[in-house]
Amino acid sequence: MTTPVVKGAAYVLVHTPDMVMHYGTTCSSEHDANPNSEFLKKVPSHLRSYEEAVKYAPNQAYIGNILPDDLNNIPRPWYKNLVEDGKEEGKMGEMVPQDELYIVMKLCDAFDLIMLEKEFSDSAKAKLSKKPYFTEAEIAKIKEGFDAADIEKKLSEGAEPLHFNGKVVGCVKAAHATDKNLTAHIMAENIVVKASAVIALKNLVYRNNIPADSIEYVIECSEEACGDMNQRGGGNFAKAIAEVAGLVSATGSDTRGFCAAPTHSLINAAALVKSGVYKSVAIVAGGATAKLGMNGRDHVNKDLPILEDCLGTFAILVTEDDGVSPVLRTDIVGRHTVGTGSSPQAVMESLITKPLDKNGLKITDINKYSVEMQTPEITEPAGAGDVPLANYKMIAALGAKRGDIDRAYMPTFIKEHGMPGFAPTQGHIPSGVPFVGAGRKMIMEGKIDRAMIVGKGSLFLGRMTNLFDGVSIVMEKNPGKVEEIGAVSKEEIKGMVAETMKEFAAFLLNGK
Repeated sequence: MTTPVVKGAAYVLVHTPDMVMHYGTTCSSEHDANPNSEFLKKVPSHLRSYEEAVKYAPNQAYIGNILPDDLNNIPRPWYKNLVEDGKEEGKMGEMVPQDELYIVMKLCDAFDLIMLEKEFSDSAKAKLSKKPYFTEAEIAKIKEGFDAADIEKKLSEGAEPLHFNGKVVGCVKAAHATDKNLTAHIMAENIVVKASAVIALKNLVYRNNIPADSIEYVIECSEEACGDMNQRGGGNFAKAIAEVAGLVSATGSDTRGFCAAPTHSLINAAALVKSGVYKSVAIVAGGATAKLGMNGRDHVNKDLPILEDCLGTFAILVTEDDGVSPVLRTDIVGRHTVGTGSSPQAVMESLITKPLDKNGLKITDINKYSVEMQTPEITEPAGAGDVPLANYKMIAALGAKRGDIDRAYMPTFIKEHGMPGFAPTQGHIPSGVPFVGAGRKMIMEGKIDRAMIVGKGSLFLGRMTNLFDGVSIVMEKNPGKVEEIGAVSKEEIKGMVAETMKEFAAFLLNGK
């Protein structure tokens, strides 16, 4: 069996301020219940510009231009202390404006459900053609735009609007006249998942110089459901995304587990590669429109910008050992079992200390823990506190209880083995995987040896169980080309055995 490694990772944020108002559940629910509310009137003045979103320090960390630890050196509030030299092009991905998302949505539109106004479509298509990872042939597939009157007619018939800078520039039609699972709103949500994931997957292939046709399997792990009245969540996002991204040799399937799904998928990908079933597995997740502006009411009430204005998406590639990339330790896997219980201590023990104990490791042997990495400026105004910090305090407390660290060392442990939150609250996005790319970089540069990726989920959201969920896996430094070392060692051993046999034969002959 081969050793699975993290060959590459890509992270993309799509700035979608208009979608906050029309697709985020906080605003859309308020609009249904109280369309003239003071909150809705205030929302437009609390939306950030694209430039402000680009320069927001956590966003720069997410796309790889700074490391998460660098956030410790930037004064808070980060939404005021912007990174003035922040760039939309990231070392591991990019920031994408809303108009580019819309045109990629049209590229992903297999059933002509999206109508874009002609002038807007032409402009967005011209912008997309400058992206190095979209080919002329792909751009040519995007159909011509429509007159505004045609779009208005569809809106009057129940289509969902697409806004840009407060103006209607298109719409999404329902995919069926009576199927409640194929309404215009659900189709908009699902096509956004597909389109944003395509952008992330194309970034992965492009920025890591990976042949697209070398990827054999794709796992999609967002939180949306894709299907019709006969199979609401049947899928398959993964194969639909792979098709548009040009992964002609890939098949795939979807994994669902709320916030824990990406880490489940990382473990599944590692297992598939280790077993030899596939040599190259990509994990990808699209963004969730429902989570846009989720805490917007609290942000507005506290006179903050609405910080949940970006769709988060990522892609990670797991392959056979290349002798260089960080290894995924499939023997160091934590799991929240049915019998674990729901207390914070029980959850943390199952995900962290039990797999470490099994392998003779201390809590301090993990250089960095990536937990629920929500940006604290998003969650604190809503009363949820600093979520990553709360996780790190629990890990440090377990370390002190076990004797791995002294109690007085706990604050230092939290700073050295933790990191500030830097991911958008997109449900599945913050839970562990945002650090895989940065962790890979730090391991390969010799800054750390090991990182633990921890994904936790709230299964009770589906009203099927009261259970929590969670899994974890360790990523560590690659020891090198073990196959070559093994081959050399075998030859040396053969030589030593042969020489010893000669000496022994000579001894026997002399003895006679």
